[in-house]
Amino acid sequence: MRAALAQGDGVHGATSPNPPVGCAVLDADGQLVGLGGTQVAGGPHAEVVALAAAGEKARGGTAVVTLEPCSHHGRTPPCTEALVAAGVARVVYAVADPNPQAAGGASRLAGAGVEVRGGLLAEEAERGALRAWLHWQRTGRPHVTWKYAATLDGRVAAADGTSRWISSPESRAEVHRLRTRIDAIVVGRGTVLADDPALTARDAEGRPLRRQPLRVVVGTGELPSGAKVLDGSAPTAHLRTRDPRAVLADLAGRGVVDVLLEGGPTLAGAFACAGLIDRVLAYIAPSLLGEGAVALGASGVSTITGAHRMVVEQVTMSGPDVRVSAVAVRD
Repeated sequence: MRAALAQGDGVHGATSPNPPVGCAVLDADGQLVGLGGTQVAGGPHAEVVALAAAGEKARGGTAVVTLEPCSHHGRTPPCTEALVAAGVARVVYAVADPNPQAAGGASRLAGAGVEVRGGLLAEEAERGALRAWLHWQRTGRPHVTWKYAATLDGRVAAADGTSRWISSPESRAEVHRLRTRIDAIVVGRGTVLADDPALTARDAEGRPLRRQPLRVVVGTGELPSGAKVLDGSAPTAHLRTRDPRAVLADLAGRGVVDVLLEGGPTLAGAFACAGLIDRVLAYIAPSLLGEGAVALGASGVSTITGAHRMVVEQVTMSGPDVRVSAVAVRD
């Protein structure tokens, strides 16, 4: 299953609105004979790619998949049909498919005489490449990760407004890699006016990486004609609203599944107030400022009992910075 998870991770960011699924095929003796990840929308799913790599060695073997194989005709035929036709004897998957149109694959396979087992490394799969897609299927809206960098005392800029660079080169490089895996970066118009960010995914030398997300600017006013977000190096959408729910509804209509919120404190506060931050990714630098902008603006909290509660799922180092990943607690 971990080999299948790695395949899904490898295609993360390239499959939306389809899920980034991974598959590993073992022969009848338990030897790995095929690997595959879901291709771009309209292309073959992970199971089909892995079965093609395995060929006849799949017969009598086991297919290990990160998501329950689909059972419906969409842009491609059902993966259940491909698995049955390949003659696999057993299918093991991590997470059940929450899409009502595609679900039921396990039952279809069992009805065809294939042994089926679900739930293997389900928690790991839920927190990995499938996280945003599963959220989108279960809630009907894109998954939102608020990413920010701050000092130990929670400042995202100094008193004079300067903020480059609070985080380390290692953290910035990691964020650029993250940008290649999400569908859209969202900032407010104020951030464009203050910082003129490019909002592209780049390497350490400033060269564009393999995939660029949609750049989204939120705000009713006009954007400067020379703004970097309008330079044509990546697609850009200017959403003339300040309503976080309207922003996500618009993006859902564009097939956006995974959103990275990179705006300033005001925009982050608005999303938090609306209960629309699903995950926080914080890079905490070992420095102190004492004055300057704080990470989160007004978010509708006036007393400690009203705090937006999070659960920390991971704490790691990113160069000299502490990287904290936390998920929202939902009632």
